Amino acid sequence: MLVTDTDLQYLEGVHAPLGPVLEEMLRTGRAEGVPIVSPASGRLLRVLVTAMAPKRILEIGTAIGFSTLWMASALPAGGRIDTIDPDRSRTDRARRYWLRAGVTDRVRVINEPALRVLPRLAPGIEFAFIDAIKTEYVAYLDALLPKMAPGGMITVDNVLWSGRIAGGVHDEDTDALRAFNEHFLRHEQLEATIVPVGDGLGMGVIRPHG
Repeated sequence: MLVTDTDLQYLEGVHAPLGPVLEEMLRTGRAEGVPIVSPASGRLLRVLVTAMAPKRILEIGTAIGFSTLWMASALPAGGRIDTIDPDRSRTDRARRYWLRAGVTDRVRVINEPALRVLPRLAPGIEFAFIDAIKTEYVAYLDALLPKMAPGGMITVDNVLWSGRIAGGVHDEDTDALRAFNEHFLRHEQLEATIVPVGDGLGMGVIRPHG
């Protein structure tokens, strides 16, 4: 069964409105070509965070804070997101949006390259979201796994890459994402799948040890 464009338009219309801050962020991201998740992916992230009620979320790739806000709005009391992005100009914009949305106290920004930050993080991360440099996805995953709590979830954006991966396109980012998908879906530490939401969202749960 195929999901048609009509189905997607219906789903977009039947959901509650995004709200003024998310709506403005979406318009800005699209107008300026800032890489942000689709609203469908944002909604799925929010549902997953609501279901899992994690106290610790790690996000790799902040941009203007669109996905951060989707997740932060679903955090339980006392929960926090650490979001990593070396681009201060974008994270400064993100902070202004979060302030308006009332989630600033739930978010900590780390303005450094992710592969420098990940090794020094304390273990026990319950939920992670990867959406940054595509050629570094495998390295992000490998650095994240030892830091994840058993039963925690790793989510990943852009794993369908607008049809380029399945379509046999070969360039640096596409080849890297294709290799990542195989690594992710077959990883012995993960129960993982990819759902065709937005630009493809990978979801992997950390298997219990032993």
